[in-house]
Amino acid sequence: MTRRLSPRTLGLVSPEGAETTPSLEHARLRQQAIMRRLRLLGLGLLALIEVTGVLSSPRPGLSGDRLGILFGLAGVAIGLIGGQLVPRDTTAAQAACFGVLMASSVALVWLQPNGPGFLIVFLAVVAAALRGPASLGVPVVVSALVGQAVVGVLAGGRSVYSVVLDELGALAFYAVALLARRLREGQDRAEQLLLELEESRHAQAQAAALGERQRLAREMHDVLAHSLSGLVLQLEMARLLAVRDLASTDLAEVVERSHHLAKAGLEEARRAIGLLRDDELPGPERLPTLVSSFERDTGCNCTLDVTGAECSLSSEARLTMYRVAQEALTNVRKHANPERVELHLSYEPAGTRLTIEDFGGNGHGQPSPEKEGYGLTGMRERAELLGGGLTATSTATGFRVELWVPA
Repeated sequence: MTRRLSPRTLGLVSPEGAETTPSLEHARLRQQAIMRRLRLLGLGLLALIEVTGVLSSPRPGLSGDRLGILFGLAGVAIGLIGGQLVPRDTTAAQAACFGVLMASSVALVWLQPNGPGFLIVFLAVVAAALRGPASLGVPVVVSALVGQAVVGVLAGGRSVYSVVLDELGALAFYAVALLARRLREGQDRAEQLLLELEESRHAQAQAAALGERQRLAREMHDVLAHSLSGLVLQLEMARLLAVRDLASTDLAEVVERSHHLAKAGLEEARRAIGLLRDDELPGPERLPTLVSSFERDTGCNCTLDVTGAECSLSSEARLTMYRVAQEALTNVRKHANPERVELHLSYEPAGTRLTIEDFGGNGHGQPSPEKEGYGLTGMRERAELLGGGLTATSTATGFRVELWVPA
C-alpha cells in the first residue's frame, strides 16, 4: 500500500482553500435537492393536467373531438417524459419532444377550452430551460407564448387580461428554471476548475519532492559514493601490497573481505542514489545475489528457499522484502558467528512471508529489542505501513527475523 500525499498534507493548500471542497460539496447537494424538487413539481403538474383533463368537459373518448382530447393528453405525457429521458444535448430529439408538447397544448386548448391545456405552457417553458439545448430555449418559449395567446383568444374566448396574466406567469416560470440551469452549469464549471487546481497542486508537490530527492541523490553521490570509491582503491592497493610482501594468509583474507564489503557498499550507495532518482526498486528477485554475497564475504553457508506461486507485489513491498533480508544478514555478520543461515520466501494466498534464521551461532544473531537501533526499527515501520508486521526473536539455536506482508 503506497501512501499518497495530498496537496493539503504537504501544506500546499491554504486554510481558505481547505474550506473550498466542503463548501462546494454542500452547494452541490443543495443544487441537487432543488433539481429534485423541480422534477417532483413537474411530475405533480403533469398529474394535475392529466386528471383535470379527464374530468373536464368535454371528456376524452374514442371518437370525434373526444378522441382528439385523448391524444392531446397522451401527447402531453409523451412529450414531457420523453424530454426528460432523451440526452440533453440531442437537439433533434429534444425538438421533437417539445413539438409534441406544443401540438398537444394547442389541441387541448382548442378542443377543451375550460380544461388544463394552458398549464402545459408552464411545463414546456420549464423543460426548455432545464433540459433543452440552448438553441431551443428561445424558440420554444416564443412559440409557446404565441400559441397560448392566439388559441386562448380565438378558441377559448378568454379576455386579453387573463391571457396576459398567463403569459407573465409562463415567463416567470421560465426565468426561475433558467436561473436554476445557470446555477447548475456554474457549479459544474467550479467543480472542474477545482479539480484542475487540485491536479496542478499535486503536480507541484510531486515536482518539489522529486527536486528534493535529486538534490539528496547528488549529495550522496558527491560524498558517500566518492568516499567509498576511494576506500575501494585503497583496499585494492593494500591487497596487492600484502600479496607482494608475502603477508600472512589471514591478513590477505581480511583485506580481501574488506575489499568485497567496500565494493558492496559502493554498489548499495549507487543503488540508493538510483532509488532517489526513481530507478527500478530492488525486490525478492535480488535475494539470490544477496545470499551469495553474504556467503562469499563471511564463508558461512547461506541458502534461500522459495515456496508458493510468485505473486505481484507493490514497489514498497518489494523494497521492504529486500531491505529486511539485507538488514538481517548484516546483523548476522556483525553480531553472530553461525554455522549456517537460511532464508525462506513463501508466497501464500493471504500474503508473502520472509524468514531469515541463523543456526549454531552464539545466540545473538540480532540485537536485542532494547538495542535494535535504526535498522530493524525502520524495517518494522516499513512493514506496519504496508499493513503487515515484523518479528525478531531469539531461538534455541540462534535468531529469527520474520516479515509478513499481506496481499
